[in-house]
Amino acid sequence: MVSFEWKYVFEYFPKIASMLPVTLLIVAVSAGAGLVIGMLFAAARVEKIPVLREISAVMVSFIRGTPIFIQLFVVYYGLPLLLLPLGIDITRSSKLLFVLIAYAFNVGGFASEMIRSAALAVPRDQWDAAASVGLSRPQVYLRVIIPQMVVIAIPSAGRLLTAALSDTALASAMGIVDVLERAKLLGNHSMHKLEAYFDVAVLFVALSFLFERCFRALERRYGSGSAARAPRSATDRCLRPFRTTP
Repeated sequence: MVSFEWKYVFEYFPKIASMLPVTLLIVAVSAGAGLVIGMLFAAARVEKIPVLREISAVMVSFIRGTPIFIQLFVVYYGLPLLLLPLGIDITRSSKLLFVLIAYAFNVGGFASEMIRSAALAVPRDQWDAAASVGLSRPQVYLRVIIPQMVVIAIPSAGRLLTAALSDTALASAMGIVDVLERAKLLGNHSMHKLEAYFDVAVLFVALSFLFERCFRALERRYGSGSAARAPRSATDRCLRPFRTTP
């Protein structure tokens, strides 16, 4: 049995950390694209749009009910077959593209429930008050609903981003050389695998802690104390231009 040696921990750390941009790229793209996908899924269900509502519900159920590992291979093998009849050939595309698509839809599925819950948490009279002064549906969202949704969703968004970071470790199953794959290669070469995986754990814990602190700061800034006042202040800002002074 190979003993644990700290010298390998320090030797491997910069080599493994050099692959951190790949991991952060997956997190950033999946979070950004996933937020857009989640908004579309949530809008279809909140607004009860025919057909799209059912499609969104099925997609969200599939994403939330299956492991990301399965979703990676479904996208990698299924998406080219789906697009080929349309004349779009992506079989020779980079594996990173498939990973980004799979993670974007995965984050989108969970983000949709976060967004939908935040929208439904806004009291109904907020919607009615905004509509009563003649605001269009987009204006109701932009001026009244979304500001309150952001405050409500901050804690859930932090947990979702941290979970997305942890899930990126499975990208190595597709041959993506990220921090985990780099650690695996170094460990196989020297047989000191524990030291390499220890470095990976340090990196993930450090990043998770950083994300947690950032979102807690946002929650203190916009949530603590102001959360209870958000509904009233948002409606007041919306209705102020329409009020007349006696």
